[in-house]
Amino acid sequence: MAKYLVIVESPAKVKTIKKFLGSNYEVMASQGHIRDLPKSQMGVDIENDYEPKYITIRGKGDILAALRKEAKKADKVYLATDPDREGEAISWHLAKALKLEDKDIYRITFNEITKNAVKASIKNARKIDMDLVDAQQSRRVLDRMVGYRISPLLWAKIKRGLSAGRVQSVALRIICDREDEINSFIPDEYWTIDADLSVKGEKTVVKAKFYGDENGKIEIKNGDDAEHIINEVKNSSFTVESVKHGERVKKSPLPFTTSTLQQEAAKQLNFSTQKTMRLAQQLYEGVDIAGRGTVGIITYLRTDSTRVADEAVNLASEYIKEQYGSEYAGEHALSGREGKKIQDAHEAIRPTDISLSPVMIKESLSRDQFRLYQLIWKRFTASQMSPAVYETASVKIAAGKYRFTVSASKIKFEGFLSVYKEEDEKSENKALMNGINEDSQIKLIDIKGEQHFTQPPAHFTEASLVKQLEELGIGRPSTYAPTITTIIARHYVAKENKNLYVTELGEAVNNIMKKAFPSIVDVNFTANMEALLDSVEEGKVKWKEVIRNFYPDLDEAVKEAEKELENVKIEDEVTDVVCEKCGRNMVIKYGPHGKFLGCPGFPECRNTKPYFEKIGVACPKCGKDIVLKKTKKGRRYFGCEDNPECDFMSWQKPVSKKCPKCGGYMVEKGNKIACADETCGYAESKIGENENKKERVLK
Repeated sequence: MAKYLVIVESPAKVKTIKKFLGSNYEVMASQGHIRDLPKSQMGVDIENDYEPKYITIRGKGDILAALRKEAKKADKVYLATDPDREGEAISWHLAKALKLEDKDIYRITFNEITKNAVKASIKNARKIDMDLVDAQQSRRVLDRMVGYRISPLLWAKIKRGLSAGRVQSVALRIICDREDEINSFIPDEYWTIDADLSVKGEKTVVKAKFYGDENGKIEIKNGDDAEHIINEVKNSSFTVESVKHGERVKKSPLPFTTSTLQQEAAKQLNFSTQKTMRLAQQLYEGVDIAGRGTVGIITYLRTDSTRVADEAVNLASEYIKEQYGSEYAGEHALSGREGKKIQDAHEAIRPTDISLSPVMIKESLSRDQFRLYQLIWKRFTASQMSPAVYETASVKIAAGKYRFTVSASKIKFEGFLSVYKEEDEKSENKALMNGINEDSQIKLIDIKGEQHFTQPPAHFTEASLVKQLEELGIGRPSTYAPTITTIIARHYVAKENKNLYVTELGEAVNNIMKKAFPSIVDVNFTANMEALLDSVEEGKVKWKEVIRNFYPDLDEAVKEAEKELENVKIEDEVTDVVCEKCGRNMVIKYGPHGKFLGCPGFPECRNTKPYFEKIGVACPKCGKDIVLKKTKKGRRYFGCEDNPECDFMSWQKPVSKKCPKCGGYMVEKGNKIACADETCGYAESKIGENENKKERVLK
């Protein structure tokens, strides 16, 4: 009887796949990559046309020996690594390491680990796709060049152990730029006016929002304008000017891609991108389902395609008709985005069997596996359902020359919302739908104005950073999670309450990268490089051509930077703080989280203390010095040195000048200084020019 060897990446898949194939199939795992560039050197032969030097990864010798032994016995070796460019590269490395002849190579891929998919892949075995392999090689070599040429520079200029990366450096730049935007943001004041109205014959109070006058919309910039409008409106009679009834259709959502799954899991389940990918990998590789054994319950998790296989569409349609009714089944499969490079060999992320509802298999999954599977199952099911239909009403109300509006909607047909309802989905003013017409008698019960301020851009969360990276075309589905994990692990970025904040270390690294390697951290350059690497995958560009064009410029920039860059001043600066253990003057040191005070007598004396840098400004509460501090995770803030007795703190840097308008303390905001009290609103440029905004008066 013929013997066949199937090599997969993960040991978790071995058990699942072994079950689907006969006894003449041996299934083994390579446990990820078995060959890579060496860690001790760049591993790219610059003189020999950038040829990579691959070696067996340390610790993988025994695995490789076992694979070689089985491969010799086998009549055929099936390489069943993941169905993406990295999986293709692992298969190629395996073929080289196992010394397989070209005729003996049988590459198989499956988008889901189910019996049908695995058996079909054996029938459709193919050769290794060298375009995919070269796309992976070019990425690996580029990343290695950037990392190994720039990282030593960061060690020399800042501290050892830092790293720079092609994608991580741009991600850090994006977060730093957002932080600068937030710090320099000066809020603008605006007001809203709400009127509580009673409608004759209706029990509920209707809330109407101020819109403008008969000529159009009016923005209310200050309290005087708001008061002026309120006083006029109070003496006016309210009448219904127009009522419009209509329908609004809300389309069903697209099924998940890697990026949208990471975003929704962060928003709805509070999962980090890393946790989402780890759990999705488990669901893809196989879980033990009571009565079914080990089975993969979702399709491949690294994809930017929203395409769904025809078979899955048909099965979903049947399931929806049976469970919810034929009116809930979508008429056709949803098409994905166009005009953008997508890995269309893949499908969207979906359940491998829609009839395996989350409730049915809850007992077989861990709590977090269940929550993620439920999210994927609901999203996919909803994507194959009918749109939701709302009844809408829009009412314009006249009060003298001013206009107020009321709008409301209620669900007429739930459609996909019966499965996948978003948190902000609710019906409002149900009584309004039929209760108001042009003849309705309206009375003013109460009217009030409320002050607001425009808000700065939000800090990035993992979810919003993934969205931004995807929109800018930076990185690919498999890189989002490791990129974010790396910049947090390196302490370039701190994560607090979901938000990402730049640390002092991150700022120093970003400043050096921007100064010395502007193209590496340029968003457009990185996005264009991604597009170029996709062209390698499509067979349009030779991979070494990309490297040949990139490396000389990088080499020149590194040499220039080594000469010109000034060191970030983090040398051991002596302070007047005396070490209470040995009497020496303590010095400023630099650790993973930034500066701290250490005893120069190390290692004999290991005394350390937090270092608080004075900024030369007196505390507005108690008059003592304000110092630069850090939260536990490395985010910077300014506080009083007399803490905890004095509780003063500010995220923005205070200045010594007092606000000429209200007498409060002022803070730096980009190239301006502004009153820390938003309700005051005073701001001026740093050189002293008054920029307090003139108030807009309604005519």
